[in-house]
Amino acid sequence: MNKKERRAAIMRIISENEVETQNELRELLEREGITVAQATLSRDIRELNIRKSVSDDEVSRYFSGVGSGSIGYSSIFAQSVISMDYAQNMVVLKCHAGLANAACKVVDEQEFGSVVGTIAGDDTVFIVTRSENHAVQLIVQLARLTDKD
Repeated sequence: MNKKERRAAIMRIISENEVETQNELRELLEREGITVAQATLSRDIRELNIRKSVSDDEVSRYFSGVGSGSIGYSSIFAQSVISMDYAQNMVVLKCHAGLANAACKVVDEQEFGSVVGTIAGDDTVFIVTRSENHAVQLIVQLARLTDKD
């Protein structure tokens, strides 16, 4: 398993479960056949900008720090997106399983003026732009977040 796949699994697990500790996260990863050292898991958590917060039912848990700045945006978006393409005024992002919502949230919070709306499934994000030119411009802007120029 490579780093991107491991990190995609981490993001999916914390979005689907109330994970309270790194040890709990490591155990959930192991159930999926992913063995990771504590130091590597700590680095992944830091680089993915994952934070702890109290949930609605007063449980301290990990969550994605997507809105915490451009480093968090770039990291989460880059870890989520596999490829990007467009057709006329629609941009399509193909993502790792379970991470389309994270990628979509980044697009929504970046507030690109040319975006009319977004919708995310499990592994695909559809983005409607105002024109085909806007779709091309958006691909360029999003490529900067993924280093997939």
